[in-house]
Amino acid sequence: QVQLVESGGGLVQTGGSLRLSCAASGRTFSGYAMGWFRQAPGKEREFVAAISWSGGSTTYADSVKGRFTISRENAKNTVYLQMNSLKPEDTAVYYCAARRTSVPTIYEYAYAYWGQGTQVTVSS
Repeated sequence: QVQLVESGGGLVQTGGSLRLSCAASGRTFSGYAMGWFRQAPGKEREFVAAISWSGGSTTYADSVKGRFTISRENAKNTVYLQMNSLKPEDTAVYYCAARRTSVPTIYEYAYAYWGQGTQVTVSS
C-alpha cells in the first residue's frame, strides 16, 4: 500500500503561482508513474498532468499546457506540480495519484492510489 499526502494548496490571485507537493510513504513507489488530477465544484474529476517513473516522459491537459510543470524527486518520494499564471478556472481540489507501472496515463481508472486532495483557490 502506498500513502499519498498532498500539500501546498491555498488562495492565490489571478496570475499567481503555487507549487503542490505529493509525498509518498508506505510501500515503495519505485517504478510508479504519478499523476495530478483536479475536481472543481459541481464538476467531474479531470486529468491535469502525469509523469513517468524516470521523469523522462510527461503529459499535460491542454488547459494547463505551458503553465503547469510536473516533476519528481524519487530520492525524496515526492512529486511536484508547479502552477504558474493561475486562472480562476484552475480553482479545484487537486489530487495526486500513483500508478503501478512506470508509464504515465491520462486515465483516472488506471491509478491505484490516491491522496486526500489539497484545495487551490484562484481569486479574480
